[in-house]
Parts: sequence; C-alpha cells; structure tokens
Amino acid sequence: MNIERTNIKNFQKKNNSKSDGKYLPVMEEFYSIQGEGFNTGTTAYFIRIGGCDVCCEWCDIKESWNSELFPLTDVDDIVERAISFPAKAVLITGGEPLLYNLDYLCDKLKKQNIKLFLETSGSHFLSGFWDWICLSAKKNSPPLDENFQRADELKVIISDVSDFAWAEKNARLVQPDCILYLQPEWSRSGEMMQIIVDYILENPKWKISLQSHKYMKIP
Repeated sequence: MNIERTNIKNFQKKNNSKSDGKYLPVMEEFYSIQGEGFNTGTTAYFIRIGGCDVCCEWCDIKESWNSELFPLTDVDDIVERAISFPAKAVLITGGEPLLYNLDYLCDKLKKQNIKLFLETSGSHFLSGFWDWICLSAKKNSPPLDENFQRADELKVIISDVSDFAWAEKNARLVQPDCILYLQPEWSRSGEMMQIIVDYILENPKWKISLQSHKYMKIP
C-alpha cells in the first residue's frame, strides 16, 4: 500500500496532474450500463482513472492502482469521446478519482449538458461538480467528514459480519436523505447473500446493491 501511495505522489509531481486536471491517467473508457446502487440499469459513459491509495484487499480492479501504468490523457479528447454517445451521462470511477483535480473535466462536460456521477471512497477532498455522488466507504481509508455530507448514496461492501458495524457507523454520518446500500463482496456473495438479506429485513433503512453488470457479463 505504501508503494502505491509513493507511485501516485511521484506521478502527480512529475505530471502536475493534481493541480490543473487537464490531463488525467485514464485506465479505460467505455459506454455501458450502470450495474450498482441507485442508478443500476441506466446507461452512462464510464471513465476509469488510474491510481488508488486505498487498495482494498478484495478489490476486483487491482490493476487500476498504479497510476504510472496509464499514460496521461488529454481531458478535451475524453470529453469529445464522451459526448459522442447517446446517453448524456458520465460516471467517473477508479482507482480513486479524487486523487486528482476533476474541476476541468466536470466543467467541460457540464458545458455539454452531461449529467455527472462520481464513485469514490471519499478519502480525499472533493473536486468537480456532481449530479450524484456514491460514497463507497472503506475501512482502511475512511471518508473525510465533509464528504459524508455530500453523499447521495452510501455503499458499504460486506465481506464478513463485522462489516455491518462499519456500515452502521457510516450511516450515522450521512445526511438523512442519503440512500443506504449494502453490497456483497463478489467473491463471497454466495456465503454472504442470505446474511445480508436477513440483516436488511431486520434493518429496512438499508437496501441491497448487486453487481448486476457481472451477472449480465458486461463491462
């Protein structure tokens, strides 16, 4: 984990990508259907930014962690690709996208009347302008206090029963209208699904989120 943080700091120092946000280390871009949380089933253009210092043990996109693996991409070019698709919605994810200044990217997309979604751990200061923020809180790098207040939905990954206490701790910190989701960690979903269902039946403030894109076998 310390190696990944060093890589990101070196990348940002070398490329100045944190300061102006006009170039970002994009891992991949694709047009697909959102598979998790409140916006499940809706189309969006996905932009996955490389680099993560949260580094969850069960992360299913570990290849996104090292920002130095991904060349800097001109944000103006990203915007041109994003606006070419029928759905006027963009989801920014990672990695951890808030490692970078997203103001420029969001400003350019907003000028094209694009609706903007963010998926983040919330462990860094917020940048950009968002229509919807999914706060995916992680134990090893908790969200900043101010980001709890901005979350439209809180998503907590459940890999064992101890994660329910973590979920409840985070639920006490978000706004009352924030939508609460529990999502089984994919590799343990067979073991945890019924436990999560039973928990939600007893605690109906929570909803369940499934990685439906994996069931559909789409990106």
